Amino acid sequence: MIKRNILCIDLKSFFAFVECIDRNLDPFTTPLVVANKTQGNGAITLAITPYLKNLGIKSRTRLYEIPKNIKYFIAKPRMARYIAKSKEVISIYLDFVNEDDLHVYSIDEAFLDLTNYLKMYNKNEDEIAQDILNKIKEKTGLCATCGIGPNLLIAKLAMDLEAKKNKNGIARWNYEDIKTKLWPISPLSEMWKIGNKMGKKLNNLGIYTIGDLANYDKNKLIKKYGIIGEELWNNANGFDESIICKQDNIFKDKSYSIGQILFKDYDESNISLIIEEMVDSITARLRKNNKECKKIGLGIGYSKNIGGGFYHQVQLDNSTDNKEIILKYCLLIFNKYYEFLPIRKISISLGKLIKKEYIQLNIFDTYQEIKLENQYNVCTDHIKDKYGKNCLLFASSLLSDSTIKDRNNKIGGHHA
Repeated sequence: MIKRNILCIDLKSFFAFVECIDRNLDPFTTPLVVANKTQGNGAITLAITPYLKNLGIKSRTRLYEIPKNIKYFIAKPRMARYIAKSKEVISIYLDFVNEDDLHVYSIDEAFLDLTNYLKMYNKNEDEIAQDILNKIKEKTGLCATCGIGPNLLIAKLAMDLEAKKNKNGIARWNYEDIKTKLWPISPLSEMWKIGNKMGKKLNNLGIYTIGDLANYDKNKLIKKYGIIGEELWNNANGFDESIICKQDNIFKDKSYSIGQILFKDYDESNISLIIEEMVDSITARLRKNNKECKKIGLGIGYSKNIGGGFYHQVQLDNSTDNKEIILKYCLLIFNKYYEFLPIRKISISLGKLIKKEYIQLNIFDTYQEIKLENQYNVCTDHIKDKYGKNCLLFASSLLSDSTIKDRNNKIGGHHA
């Protein structure tokens, strides 16, 4: 098992803190929510101050769900401002570690690998973590929490599940803590990377705690959920072989990408159709060039009057050109990071490309099944190349929200 000295640092109620700091307000005594009030009373709060959290209000709730007896005021989201503030914090991280030992996970969260710095500073991880949190507070006014662990996963779990409750904002976990601190966790959605939908699916298998998941038959999970099933089992047991210096930028690798600007606002109710159509197009490009990918990235841009968005990626254990696997991970990224705002831009990138030289089997797939799937894909690709991309479409492409027919026409998808 990998054993390094990892910090996972999260900026507390980040958007709400920035809005309070810019207004010279104390987030611990100010009832402020960050939300787009033009969306009405059903708007999602992107962040709330610790003051409101102490009153029992959750950060991702709709405005109408906040009790009417609680008075608060609303700050409009300002993504450009949050990005600028995030860069201030990143510069502080780089005062402590080299860029190769820093992985910026999101606008308000990062991982630092201190393995090669403990002797240099002559301090342990807890002391360095406290120094970093103090400097963030001093230089930016922001508050942060920190999890410490032997790998990225355990550091993240320590931060999510314990550090936020501790007075000094710091918690350290080791492999030995997995059984006592992680396994009792319930509901399952309390754990990183398990959403409510997946939690309910696992409940149907008789899995109600992380311990149940960790002790479930790994092969059965893989058979039912594929790569995601294996990842769930590994995470429940605290296994993670990721190294920060290998969390490189997808754009440094040779990659295929596809993107589009949407002609109207989309949201969680109809964006999955667009994602599926784009995945279908980009996986056809993989097959045409006899390539497979090991990295999948999804980017979402919100409408112009709101601004901002996100881009995140996942790295696979095995390379693939399988549309269903790539689509599953794109939707996983979307469901984790989407902020319930109107969407106008979307991009998908496939990186870590390698030549497809053989068919990789597992104990659940037969060679004949995979061969038939490949033949089907090659056949449909050939028909589209000969007669135009719009000659074969999914029935969902006839829906009004679909963009594939128009997009194919613009890029030569129709032949007379």
